[in-house]
Amino acid sequence: MFKLYIIPLILVSLIVISCNNTKNETYNLAEIKNLQKENDSLKNMLLPNNVPMKNQINTFLTFQDNNAENAMNFYVELFDNSKIIEVVRWGKEGPVEEGKIMHATFSLNGSLFMCSDSPPIHNWNFSPAVSNYIDCENESELERLFSKLSENGNVTMPLNNYGFSQKFGWVIDQFGVSWQLNLQ
Repeated sequence: MFKLYIIPLILVSLIVISCNNTKNETYNLAEIKNLQKENDSLKNMLLPNNVPMKNQINTFLTFQDNNAENAMNFYVELFDNSKIIEVVRWGKEGPVEEGKIMHATFSLNGSLFMCSDSPPIHNWNFSPAVSNYIDCENESELERLFSKLSENGNVTMPLNNYGFSQKFGWVIDQFGVSWQLNLQ
């Protein structure tokens, strides 16, 4: 008789344990999904080199001629390992034409840049005194970048050996941004 009570008791215990394991498994799967979402969100906040975006010094290009998008697309196509990260546009009620860039973030070969189409026209523009400096890997890269950046732009120093490197050139591109290109 004692044995008859033990078998149902064991069966009920196994069912309870099984139900608890199913509940725990469901909870664990939900928790894993939440952690994956949080992990993906954190990855999106990091730059390609796993450097957080906050407290990093970045180049910000302010365009007064509504050319931010054209310039950004030009640079992203020109440089390897580059991409547009985020674009926020002006709306209908904005101070510039709807759809122009309020703020954009993009990466050029791992370096973070930002740009905007500035609503007010300032008494200043880009200055060649502040430029983007690129150490090129080889002569082919140097000449390709120099050619593309100088198209419709201004060559301030043609490609040459100026004594401090094998080959160096300085251009102001069609958007007014200054670039120094160097080959050691």
